[in-house]
Amino acid sequence: MSDRYSQVVNAPLVATVARQLGLPQPVRLDRHEAGGRVVAGPVLSDAAPGGRLDRELAAFLDRIRAERAGTEGATKALVFDATGIADSTELVELQRFFYPATGRLRRSGRVVILGTPPAEAGSARAATAQRALEGFVRSLAKEVGGRGSTAQLVLVAKGGEDQLDSTLRFLLSPRSAYVSGQVVRIGPGVAPMPELDWERPLKGKTALVTGASRGIGAAIAATLARDGAAIVGLDVPQAADTLRRVTGELDGEALGLDITAADAPERIADHFSRGVDVVVHNAGVTRDRTIAKMPEERWRELMEVNLSSEERINEALLADELLRPNGRIICVSSMSGIAGNAGQTNYAASKAGVIGMVEALAPELAERGATINAVAPGFIETEMTATMPIGPREAGRRLSSLRQGGLPVDVAETIAWLAGPASTGVNGNVIRVCGQNLLGA
Repeated sequence: MSDRYSQVVNAPLVATVARQLGLPQPVRLDRHEAGGRVVAGPVLSDAAPGGRLDRELAAFLDRIRAERAGTEGATKALVFDATGIADSTELVELQRFFYPATGRLRRSGRVVILGTPPAEAGSARAATAQRALEGFVRSLAKEVGGRGSTAQLVLVAKGGEDQLDSTLRFLLSPRSAYVSGQVVRIGPGVAPMPELDWERPLKGKTALVTGASRGIGAAIAATLARDGAAIVGLDVPQAADTLRRVTGELDGEALGLDITAADAPERIADHFSRGVDVVVHNAGVTRDRTIAKMPEERWRELMEVNLSSEERINEALLADELLRPNGRIICVSSMSGIAGNAGQTNYAASKAGVIGMVEALAPELAERGATINAVAPGFIETEMTATMPIGPREAGRRLSSLRQGGLPVDVAETIAWLAGPASTGVNGNVIRVCGQNLLGA
């Protein structure tokens, strides 16, 4: 899974020539280390006149003990409250803040802009201005991505002002290393905001992770366990030995089960007869072939694993009210489900269906005091991508603002944020973990 191109092009004797030739030079991304600060450097923040989140933002920065940036010098993060922008002529406030500030942003820096959902902006002009923020953020993310930096837009609905902590802690920290150019929507909390240990926010929680024996699934299990969750890893019986090794290292349980089996939902519900806090639908397969060469059996086999089984498991857990209060369902979709991919009509359909399931169930889950969200990985360095031909593999790595592939832990960290008890205002979102993939982004 080594990215040898990055190693070579950044080597001392090659780096200067690579710069002169205009070759991509991926920056080594900062990633989370135990005990690290939320933001390891100065934070520069400001607001457009009339912003409604200035008090909440200031209180948040105080809680994380952020170092405040002065008028000069490098910064690690830029945060701008744009909720006060109510007219297109006021969008110049973005230029006034970012023109002098962007050049001060360090490598692996963070940019977060706070806005209001256009539908709640109050007038057509205000809605127009708030919608413009999305184009600005996506473009800015592409401008700073070459330095390993990211930019995000957080739309805070009325009543969601007290829900910033979890999302800002994620987006401003190294945990969000491979998430960029995203729009996160925060609403009123679906459950009371708990008091928790931010180092182990899932302490006392039980998490089910399907497809947990290797790759992204194993990383998800390890990250949720790091955050305090008791892990139940599920995978097909053929992967039993590997699954037991993964869960054994986490003091978790191994559940050997084919999720497409007719009795799988019932068996899962029986296993969690006392309830479950976090359900991560990660299990998935690919059965690539163009539609003109796609037999029905190949289509059905993939759809059963990637989508239909998830629907049945959700229905079984919800019917018996086994998802505990402030519970979480998190689904792993894919960039293919957003942008499509030749030879993957079945896979893309299943992953787009996952997004549809999230959107459809979000209101019902909110009524139950729970949330459902999805992550959509792009090019992630796994054993599977390591076997790809060099051309497609290198294209997958370079076709993003960060100019490199992500790691399984990048998907896992995003899921850990969505799984956290304090993410009670994050519901119905689809977060791309793709380094701002330039296709479909």
